[in-house]
Amino acid sequence: MARLVLGVGVSHTPMLGAGVDDWPRFIETDRVRAHRDKDGNPATYDDLLRLAGDTVAAKIRPQKLAVRHAAAMANLETIRAALRDAALDSLIVVGDDQNELYDERNVPCFMIYRGETIPNQPMAYNSTRPDWWNRAAAQYYEKAAPRDYPVDAALAHHLIDWLVGHDFDVACAKSVAPGTGEGHAFGFVHNCLGLKATPVVPLFLNTYFPPNLPSPRRCYKLGQAIAAAIDAYPGDARVGILASGGLSHFTVDEALDRDLLRALRAKDAAALQSLPPNKLQGGSSEIRNWLCAAGALERLPLTWMDYQPGYRTPAGTGTGLGFAIWS
Repeated sequence: MARLVLGVGVSHTPMLGAGVDDWPRFIETDRVRAHRDKDGNPATYDDLLRLAGDTVAAKIRPQKLAVRHAAAMANLETIRAALRDAALDSLIVVGDDQNELYDERNVPCFMIYRGETIPNQPMAYNSTRPDWWNRAAAQYYEKAAPRDYPVDAALAHHLIDWLVGHDFDVACAKSVAPGTGEGHAFGFVHNCLGLKATPVVPLFLNTYFPPNLPSPRRCYKLGQAIAAAIDAYPGDARVGILASGGLSHFTVDEALDRDLLRALRAKDAAALQSLPPNKLQGGSSEIRNWLCAAGALERLPLTWMDYQPGYRTPAGTGTGLGFAIWS
């Protein structure tokens, strides 16, 4: 049978494609974006600034940012090395879609991509964003010309058959619209983690867009079913699973992030499945991708993790930068 030999959890924020000098510049976009507070309630930047008071100012001093940025860059290299050394035959990538392949006409709760390849397109320049932001976001995408990356279509079909047979209603896709390509959650794996040759199976979770958001319990159960499907897959393939995205953002919630990481290390399935859905709003909703991976990785020890609370403004906006390896 196939074996699940590696698990990875990694944030995919544009902060990881930006230099440390650009981190404070995110205030330009954070001031005008829609936010949520730590309880998931809609909030403005000014609301968050009032709530933060003077608690964040010391955390965004240049020397503090430099330490966190250096740690994050080292953590990415640790994950790149783990992916290189694992000699994977396939990698299941659990990510979300933010109107990249989905649109309001069809937003499935779960979807598996089953084409032979998936394209990655160069990023179109966004004239409403500053140049530094465009440079950071472009790290997800090919620079000069589109590129097709290999997909393990056979494993994708097996997962679809298995999951449907075990009461998961999974949508599937075999191609993307002309001129479009994989979204940022998947482009991050190819272009920021350097996974160019290993076939992937893109697994989409609708984390962002109500009303059909999967519960934490459903995400975890999906992961458990994926592990069973891998066990039932003929042959001796070495398979990995990677959760792309998270942790808390755009308001950093250290308590939420650290509770999650403690539960992951302890393999506390009950705690993971009972995370409050009201806290999994906006960017923090990508924690669902980690819950799915955790369900699949129950039998593998969590061998390494790091967390950097990526504050970038006095209002406490930023990203909880999470990194984890199961092996």
